Amino acid sequence: MSDFLHTTLGSTGLKVHRLGLSATYWPGKKTIHAALDAGINYFFCFGIDKQMLKVLRDLSPSDRQRIVIASGAGTFLLYYQNLKKSLEKRLRQLSTDYLDVFLFLGVTKEKYFPEKAREELQRLKEDGKVRFTGMSTHDRPFAGRMAAKGALDVIMMRYNAAHRGAEQDIFPHLAAHNPGIVNFTATRWRYLIRRQKSWPKDRPIPTPGQCYRFVLSNPHVHVCMTAPSNGRQLQENLASLSQGPLSEEEITLMHEYGAIVHEKTKRMPLG
Repeated sequence: MSDFLHTTLGSTGLKVHRLGLSATYWPGKKTIHAALDAGINYFFCFGIDKQMLKVLRDLSPSDRQRIVIASGAGTFLLYYQNLKKSLEKRLRQLSTDYLDVFLFLGVTKEKYFPEKAREELQRLKEDGKVRFTGMSTHDRPFAGRMAAKGALDVIMMRYNAAHRGAEQDIFPHLAAHNPGIVNFTATRWRYLIRRQKSWPKDRPIPTPGQCYRFVLSNPHVHVCMTAPSNGRQLQENLASLSQGPLSEEEITLMHEYGAIVHEKTKRMPLG
């Protein structure tokens, strides 16, 4: 069953809430428990986010079966972490026998995700310690080519009102193999919710909720990650999703404001 709040993560068959949780800003264990209680079941765990590790490690077996735990190992230029050792460490930290999704992180160019890394991911999958594999990337054309070939189960990528390139580079290539699409930086590191000097003072600026709804109004995106700083922000984000897809007026606002933010931030680091 799919609706604005729930869907299936592409061809993986995993049933997911469309808002995923990262503990990037250390929201507190109470907030993470609140996310679980609200039905959020996609969690991205870096391994250094001790609050999330603690909560997920203490889940009952039945709760573990209903949630999706994603993690990954990163790359720096042509060097990448030992994927098997990184995975085994994460399994120990979480006291689980498997991860649902394991991603190769930090792919800014195709050469940073070499064939040997893809083969190693496949071996981890065959060993049964990982159910599905993929990559997190800023290289949209590369992601589009990988999607078209069916080379990845899951693609984690940036898409927001200031960065809409996925609409041309990735989304048109998904139909044949239907990989799971997980989105990050819906607020463009909060630039989309800060008033820009060139924006008319009598016009509203986007809210965080509108940023998430913008992303999730695109049916190609299965999960949009959120990283609240506290429980109040989490509840506000969840409440906003109950409004469903953006109206045409809201979409116009997001496009216009996103263009301004894009112009301001296009020379800034990726994010």
